[in-house]
Amino acid sequence: MNAVSSRPILVTGATGFTGTHLVRALASAGHPIRVIVRSAAKAGALPAGVDVRELDITDPAAVAAAVEGAGTIYHLAAAYREAAHRDEGYWQVNVGATRNLLEAAVASGVERFVHCSTVGVLGHIAHPPADETTAYSPGDIYQRTKLEAELLALSFGRERGLPVAVARPTAIYGPGDTRLLKMFKMIANGTFVMLGKGDIYYHMVYVDDLVHGLQLLGTHPAAVGEVFILGGEQYYPLKTIAGMIARQLGVRPPRVRLPAWPFQMAGSICEKVCVPLGIEPPIYRRRVDFFTKSRAFSIEKARRVLGYRPQVSLETGLRLTLDEYLGSGHITAGPVAALA
Repeated sequence: MNAVSSRPILVTGATGFTGTHLVRALASAGHPIRVIVRSAAKAGALPAGVDVRELDITDPAAVAAAVEGAGTIYHLAAAYREAAHRDEGYWQVNVGATRNLLEAAVASGVERFVHCSTVGVLGHIAHPPADETTAYSPGDIYQRTKLEAELLALSFGRERGLPVAVARPTAIYGPGDTRLLKMFKMIANGTFVMLGKGDIYYHMVYVDDLVHGLQLLGTHPAAVGEVFILGGEQYYPLKTIAGMIARQLGVRPPRVRLPAWPFQMAGSICEKVCVPLGIEPPIYRRRVDFFTKSRAFSIEKARRVLGYRPQVSLETGLRLTLDEYLGSGHITAGPVAALA
């Protein structure tokens, strides 16, 4: 490993789910931390002593000032799928802001730039598992702009000499995550409906394992110039994951299954009508994609090159996530008491 730099570590997307966990881990290791946030009011969950810079990440001058003096950058900020985001918004944040950071990193002599991409740049995995050599196949504007940003970061490494490493996380979950909450709730109350057979693969990564992987990309000499898929130890069919959640909840696994194609059609129509009006569609194509597009990946490269070893099994991670849902009141005890 490289020696620890005394220069601050800069994290974008620091108030997001993964960003918050990453900042806490870095701060607990004694690193000086600087973060770029859209709203300083949302930085209250970050550790004391973090240098909070509230700014617009699409503003090149503001970004350059925030980057000055930083030693390592972890770039996690992104525009995610929301009705309020038009296509140009994805390009401005996911590509334009990434360019701003890369240019500032070169000018400031940053020692390592860790760019957080997504396995979504590979799209549906028809022949699992996919790895870092699998052809790109982005399926929507979010994935296309994340792909452009990934390629841009790699080009700065090749052409400008910036020490870049790219992470492609699988589906991130853990305590504090809200993306799985709806699925937990629906399985708990018996309203979860499986679209299709549930035999497509889904690959998850517990947030602490991902944070460890990101730190490896930020410190390991062999990470420079490379792309790494960071996932859990194993991927599972979606119906198996739903069954695991049901067991954790102490309820029967979901049994209702419906064909996916009518919902895909409805999602397409809803998006065409709602998105131009800035209205959140009642159903998205991507929500149907959750049931129809297989996502299974090999983490062998990260294991072999970086020594990446996920520590939290899916069964354990789901239990820890459920415990937090219960403790925060997102899910009431109910049937879970049967497991006590």
